[in-house]
Amino acid sequence: MPHDEFDVVVVGAGAAGVAAADRLASTGLSFVVLEARDRAGGRAWTVTPAAGLSVDLGCGWLHSAENNPWAAIAQRQGRTLDKSPPPWSRSGSQVGPNRYAMAGFNTAIGRFRERVAAFPPEGPDAALDTLLEPGDPFNPMIDAVSTYYSGAELAKVSVHDLAAYEDSGVNWRVREGYGAVVAGLAATAPVRYRCPVRAIDHSGRRLALETDLGVVRCRAVIVTLSTGVLARAPDLFRPALPGKTEAAEHLPLGLADKVYFRLDGAEAFEPDSRAFGKVDARATAAYHIRPLGRPIVETYFGGELAEGLEPGGMDAAAAFATDELVGLLGAEFRKSLRPLCYHGWRTDPWAAGAYSYARPGFQACRAKLAEPVDERIFFAGEACSPASYSTAHGAYQTGVSAAENAARALGAR
Repeated sequence: MPHDEFDVVVVGAGAAGVAAADRLASTGLSFVVLEARDRAGGRAWTVTPAAGLSVDLGCGWLHSAENNPWAAIAQRQGRTLDKSPPPWSRSGSQVGPNRYAMAGFNTAIGRFRERVAAFPPEGPDAALDTLLEPGDPFNPMIDAVSTYYSGAELAKVSVHDLAAYEDSGVNWRVREGYGAVVAGLAATAPVRYRCPVRAIDHSGRRLALETDLGVVRCRAVIVTLSTGVLARAPDLFRPALPGKTEAAEHLPLGLADKVYFRLDGAEAFEPDSRAFGKVDARATAAYHIRPLGRPIVETYFGGELAEGLEPGGMDAAAAFATDELVGLLGAEFRKSLRPLCYHGWRTDPWAAGAYSYARPGFQACRAKLAEPVDERIFFAGEACSPASYSTAHGAYQTGVSAAENAARALGAR
């Protein structure tokens, strides 16, 4: 490497990593970002599968948008914020025969969320499925929706963790893509791509990071790797940090994958229409038809369904979605769909999943994961956020915090 001595090294150029880099730029410290991929953004990833069509294979909605720092960043970058309400908030957005069940489903999931909010925060934790009403016909659909926002089925997820999540209910989009905004923040940062970190040796006065491009030394490191990557790499730190590995294992990454279709005859549907494949099954997908008015269908798979489809790649995901949509909208609809793009986040080696959830009894592991080690090793990422986990803005906030803590530990402004 042309220069291998820095004050701070940031491991990973996802939302947390680029936020940390942006904050470090004003401290006067020397720093570099090491990224295993050939792009910035991590689990925020905008692609253009066809001319004029930018879609997000990772995060796509700016949740708690009025307070979301990425909204202001997007505007500074000259991008376009779409503030129209999301389809799940509009009762008239549903299409297909399942639309007649939506009133009953909305009532059922509303009662479920009330029970989550009322769950005693100081008492013993439980799995979310214990809060389902026995015999409610919408329980499978509530479980399916859990796989969309938690990436996992209710039986796997902590009630305390979900109850701690904070969301204003305001959701916007970036027409050019959320992932494009995150990657754009890295445009002026000193990022070294295709440079995975294989080991972080903190036994000496300076930390030594072993990478595919050589050894990099620093006074402090900010680790923004996903819990999926941390959990499977117990030998990343030398000496080992078993407490961090254990925390990551109890904050596993759920799974949420998308497949996009080009939609012929899109004008037959209202912009931002929506459909569920089934209302009586957990293994079903959600369909966003003409998002932002574009002639596409965005299909969303979560949890074990997404896990089972990943080995078959886009062909398997597209076949499942096509069959569900044909069942909803008729056999002729098959001719209207052309698969565009897909990404399996579980099989992505630098992600190993989509976003974190806490196992029952382990919500406190978020704080444990975020704790610095010897005021030299700092951690950031959505899993470190106690109330904004699973979001790009939660990752951003933890990245900024880690950068400030590292700068303070090094005596910088």
